[in-house]
Amino acid sequence: MAKLLPILPLLFLLISLLITFPATGKSTSFIKSLNPKTLGLKQEKLTHFRVYWHDILSGKNPTAVPITPPVKNSTSAFGLINMIDDPLTEGPELGSKLVGRAQGFYGSAAQDELGLLMAMNFKFDVGKYNGSTITVMGRNKVFSAVREMPVIGGSGLFRFARGYVQAKTHMVDMRSGDATSRKIGLIETDGD
Repeated sequence: MAKLLPILPLLFLLISLLITFPATGKSTSFIKSLNPKTLGLKQEKLTHFRVYWHDILSGKNPTAVPITPPVKNSTSAFGLINMIDDPLTEGPELGSKLVGRAQGFYGSAAQDELGLLMAMNFKFDVGKYNGSTITVMGRNKVFSAVREMPVIGGSGLFRFARGYVQAKTHMVDMRSGDATSRKIGLIETDGD
């Protein structure tokens, strides 16, 4: 038995290779490269958009509701989670043309400042983008003049989307918590 100990690592490596590469010499990996043309993918396209996002916490019909309250004695609302179904409009006024909804949630993820983790879909309801979505997930440092969050995907005309969204506060009511932010995005997609 003592004579076998020095060759055991070599024997283990040989068995591992035989399991990984069968007699055909082909890998049994579950990942393979695909030709984008076989999936019907087209040349990438850049899309620029500007919408206004209305986060309404007050009144009879709020569009953001608390799911989890912040921890006690937090100066940053740490632990707060709000579920949202916020209007996206063409202009800064809530009554301007509705183009879609921001649906998802945000949570206060920083203990020393108001820094949110945003996870939401921008669902568009007008024109050729009707039914298409852009998925945004990232950090929103609320009191910064401009915040940038990554676009991590999408659907419909925004399938395979990537890019970024910049948020800039247009208006905030410190008493009610209601806020309007301008969202500007540059999206790269494989869409029409």
